Amino acid sequence: MLHKCEGIVIRTTDYGEANKIVTLYTRELGKVGVMARGAKKPSSRLAAVTQLFTYGHFLIQKGTGLGSLQQGEMISSMRAIREDIFLTAHASYIVDLTDKVTEEKKTNPYLFELLLQTLNYMNEGYDLDILTNIYEMKMLNVQGLYPVLDRCSFCGSTEGNYDFSIKEGGLICHRCFEKDPYRIKIHPGTARLLRLFYLLDLSRLGEVSVKQETKAELKQVIHAYYDEYSGLYLKTRKFLDQMDSFRDKL
Repeated sequence: MLHKCEGIVIRTTDYGEANKIVTLYTRELGKVGVMARGAKKPSSRLAAVTQLFTYGHFLIQKGTGLGSLQQGEMISSMRAIREDIFLTAHASYIVDLTDKVTEEKKTNPYLFELLLQTLNYMNEGYDLDILTNIYEMKMLNVQGLYPVLDRCSFCGSTEGNYDFSIKEGGLICHRCFEKDPYRIKIHPGTARLLRLFYLLDLSRLGEVSVKQETKAELKQVIHAYYDEYSGLYLKTRKFLDQMDSFRDKL
């Protein structure tokens, strides 16, 4: 059976001398793996459209096992991402995270739009750190994780100054600070941004300017929360952290 779908290449694996196994995240079918025969040959009509991050229309022949990619028509190569090592590092982490937390053939049009919008913004030069943090926050629900960001996770108070408690999985107000001596100290702006990133409609993102100190706090909280609750250990995040550390020294 042939299926035409709109998709993004989120993983490629060489198979034999000439073929690739390509993982697509699609609007219509969710995540699907397909065999792209001959795609490693530079002369192949599938060579360009099976590059990582490519957004396009794909014609897939589905069977009982791995599907077969029959045709592909590129909409965007996300060229800027592939030509810049920092962009590549952030985008690689985004698609890897998507791959690890989604199930095969489970459709989620909202997630497809989120991934496409995030890659488009990266390709257009928006703030990489902010886009990555927003994506991480929005991927929490996909993993069944629901941090407490609208009140104190201990007493339920919606007013006060907040830090972040990894133990309780959310914000903790100043009245309850002594209940978690290991809480992560954050500024009020960081607490607001955590909540905003979690709820924001990404298509409404305007120009965002965030201080480096706040970015460091956001990264500390989000990564600590992921480490405690997601069970994910991604090489792409480790590489991204190394790249960010190198960039900060420039």
